[in-house]
Amino acid sequence: MATERYDAIVIGAGHNGLVAANYLARIGNRVLVLERRPEAGGQLAPAAFSDGTRYDPLHAGGQLRPDIVRALGLAKHGLAASARAPAPYVSLLPGGERLVLVAEPGHTDTLAALKRHSARDAERWPEFVRFMRAAARFLDAAYSTPMPRLPNVRWASEGSALAGLAWKLRRLGRRDMFRVIRAFSMSALEFTDEWFESEPVKAAIAALAIHGHTLGSMSAGTGYTLIHNFLNRGGLAHAQGGSGGVAAALVAALAANRGTLRTDSAVERVLVDRQRATGVRLAGGEELEAALVLSGADPRTSLLGLVGARELPPEFVWQAGSIKLRGAVAKVHALTNGRHGLPDGTLVLAPDIKYLERAFDAAKYGEVSAAPYLEITTAGSVVSIHFQFAPYALRHGDWDEARARVERLAIDTLKPTFPALEGSIRELRTLTPRELESEYGAAEGDLNHGQLILDQVFFMRPIPGWSDHRTPVDGFWLCGSGGHGGGGISGACGRNAARAVLKAT
Repeated sequence: MATERYDAIVIGAGHNGLVAANYLARIGNRVLVLERRPEAGGQLAPAAFSDGTRYDPLHAGGQLRPDIVRALGLAKHGLAASARAPAPYVSLLPGGERLVLVAEPGHTDTLAALKRHSARDAERWPEFVRFMRAAARFLDAAYSTPMPRLPNVRWASEGSALAGLAWKLRRLGRRDMFRVIRAFSMSALEFTDEWFESEPVKAAIAALAIHGHTLGSMSAGTGYTLIHNFLNRGGLAHAQGGSGGVAAALVAALAANRGTLRTDSAVERVLVDRQRATGVRLAGGEELEAALVLSGADPRTSLLGLVGARELPPEFVWQAGSIKLRGAVAKVHALTNGRHGLPDGTLVLAPDIKYLERAFDAAKYGEVSAAPYLEITTAGSVVSIHFQFAPYALRHGDWDEARARVERLAIDTLKPTFPALEGSIRELRTLTPRELESEYGAAEGDLNHGQLILDQVFFMRPIPGWSDHRTPVDGFWLCGSGGHGGGGISGACGRNAARAVLKAT
């Protein structure tokens, strides 16, 4: 029997759930956030080695969108609203050479580094950075614009926002407008070919396009994911300083807004009566009532797991089951004695385009890449290695066996460039795609709660015709990364969902 009633219950204390909860609570709604893990933060919750040294397990430098930081007053809770200075993006090349790039148009050292590979590429760099910034601004505007539920566009309420987005696209100018439209459907290979001639330069940029996605550098749509990742990072490299402060600020803001957070509270079922959500039932049997329920879990889990197929239309059930979740990322974290020899910045092992494509090829056949694409960051004595490609569904063996293989591959691949790394390691902590699912709720190890591919973005995310965060169950809304604006750390989905809820209620 239900014992308490809230205006809104948010399932999951990840960054999107907390953002949505704060938007609802700040205007006086009684909001409860339920988190199944012992600590809030979801993918941003810090982890620790056995000696207590903390590290960011999944994201090296996640940042919320600046408008969210301002709207929720997160600066008062320790999160700065201003962008951090661009960090170096270092491509590790054969023979020990390093290509160091900073996403600034006139960065002197970057232009000099480019000139050593190609004078033409150095000349194109300022224009390239300006274009990427313009494209990212447009994509940010698109993520802030409610998507219509095609084919039934409500022009009276949605037309002005869509017209405003079209105007922003037109204001890019004729050349950049067409560049942006073309880039979204291009492969990273095609996109970089149009800008640069040096293979190391093209590969370094193409690596950003496939980061976190089960796509290759020759896959259609990686022009879009390149701009998406550039937007979320604020450039090529991760912002220095980690991402742990985001969750702490959101939790503090929720408390200040008189919202309630309960950890160790796994939701077993969304309660539905006559096609309307009425609350939730926890794993221990406790039931809680609410006028609204928002889920920060991935759409498939939210709809088929928490609501259940019997409460949904048959065609919708088929669509929800067809959402593409294709995780192929592992994370290897090494606690060292500090003498690992790695420089600061975001380091990538992406010597050429074909190398990236071959790394992806292995994942297509359920194999761990023998020559992986790696991205490496450091935080003091901690070295964090992002490993692609390591598919969730292995063709041979299982992840209990493959874990050691991924660790060995990661270290051996870096050994020629950083020979001191292996000897400096005191402890390893590795997250496989299976653990990304079991520990962090990323179904199939997909950190984006659904692949960012052309048939799963904008008005087709998460399901065509359901891009406005609603579901067939009245009062049940989706606020996680699987919705419009999702993928990575930005908070856009939580913000968008909360705005949609407030507009509808």
